[in-house]
Order: sequence, then structure tokens, then C-alpha cells
Amino acid sequence: MNPDWIEINNLLCEYHKLGIPQLHDYNKFYMYSIIAHSTAIEGSTLTELETQILLDDGLTAKGKPLEHHLMSVDLKSAYEFAFEQASKKQDITPKFLCQLNANVMKTTGAEHNHITGSWDSSKGEYRLCGVTAGFSGSSYMHFKKIPNAVDELCKELNSLISSRLDKYRAYETSFIAHQKLVTIHPWIDGNGRTSRLLMNYIQYSHNLIPSKVFMEDKKEYIESLQKSRELENPIPFLKFMRQQLHKTLKTEIQEFKKAQKKIDISSKRKIDFGLNF
Repeated sequence: MNPDWIEINNLLCEYHKLGIPQLHDYNKFYMYSIIAHSTAIEGSTLTELETQILLDDGLTAKGKPLEHHLMSVDLKSAYEFAFEQASKKQDITPKFLCQLNANVMKTTGAEHNHITGSWDSSKGEYRLCGVTAGFSGSSYMHFKKIPNAVDELCKELNSLISSRLDKYRAYETSFIAHQKLVTIHPWIDGNGRTSRLLMNYIQYSHNLIPSKVFMEDKKEYIESLQKSRELENPIPFLKFMRQQLHKTLKTEIQEFKKAQKKIDISSKRKIDFGLNF
């Protein structure tokens, strides 16, 4: 076993032993946290607290762009759709991936007209133009190759998933799905959010704790994707995602213990007050 997984397994055991997933509304607020980090990677300026207030109460953050709010609302809808499909053991198909992207881009997508054709990014339709990978200037896959590439990816993932993966292989498969889909880059926008959603979909369908990509680690995230793309090898990205999962679990455990400590101190104060009254 990879040494990273030994440490992760210890954290997983502690996480479940503490009963963190059984806390009231924990899964809802954990999803809000995932959404906040995922949209922040794409440029949203909403904090975790602002995202929570928006998704729970419908209140917008003062001075923040409308598009950043819409990104969060759309991604929440996309996660709810994905997790509902996970409970039905939905196969990963090109149509399903396009449905994920359509939910991600529901209100921020638009119709696009190009010399090569027209498509609607709010409906999860594949791009019909070339795109470059940020500042590196290198081009993503030619748009004509996208349908076959997505179809092959779906076949590969379904084949892996059908082999009854243990939790380590399930996590690795979800990371590979993430890396390969974002590398194909099928859509004009929303590729990162959709790829991270696909990763969480696979994890959730295997009863695993969905992993985050932390907003503060955006630089390392992009670098790991670029390196895996250049080497045509997923190992750099897999290593990064194992580190993110480790950080996810460690952070959740620390926050739980911190909250419990506050409760214990508060309870002790009440007891002391009662005794000294």
C-alpha cells in the first residue's frame, strides 16, 4: 500500500470513530464547504460563510458579483442532482456528464456562435472551438475528438467501478476521472467544477467521504494537472489529491475536536455556576 494511504486510513478510522458524519446537518454544511472551495478555484470571491448564508437563507453577500452567487447556487443544484443519481447507481455516460455540466452552467451558461458551429453551454453541449490552457498557451484536445474521448473515458470508468473497488481504489479511480475529464476539457466553461463534481459523485456512490480541493491550494492544484498532462501520467495529480484528502480529513477532525472542547468548557462553566450559586 502507498504510504499516503496508511496515514489516510488512520484518519478515516478516527473520523468515523468520532461520529462526525452523524452530526446534525453535517452532510449539508460539508457540501456547502465543497461548493465554496470549488467555485473559489474558478474565481468566486464568496467565503465559506457567505456561501452558507446564500445557500441556506438566499441572502447575497454585499458588494460581491452576481455571477459568483449564481455559480454557487448552480453548483448546489448540480450536487443535489449528482447525489440523487448516485443513490440510483447511475452509470457514467456522456449524457450523464453533460447533465452534470448543464446543472453547473444552468444560469451562467449562454449560446455561443463560432465559425465551426453553434452550441449552448447552459445545456451542457460540447464546445465547438479550440481552447487554451490558461497562461501556458498550450491547447486542449481538438473539439472534434471530444465525443470519442468522453465515450472512452466513460467506458473505462464503468469498467473500473464494476470490479467492486475497495475504498483506496475507489478514491484513486475518482481522482483519475477528475484528471482525465478536465484534461479532455469537453465544454467551453465549467470543466473544473464538473470534473470535481464527477470525482465526488464516484466517492459518494461508494459511500466515501467526498474530498475537497482547497481554494488556498489552487496553484498547486493547477500545477499538478499541468504536470500530469505534460507527462501523460496521472501520478503527479494522484499524489496531490491524496494530500488534499489527508488535509480534508485532518481539518474536519480538528474542527470537530475544537467544537467539542468549547462545548465541554461551556458545560463545566454551567456546572460550576450551579455549584457556586
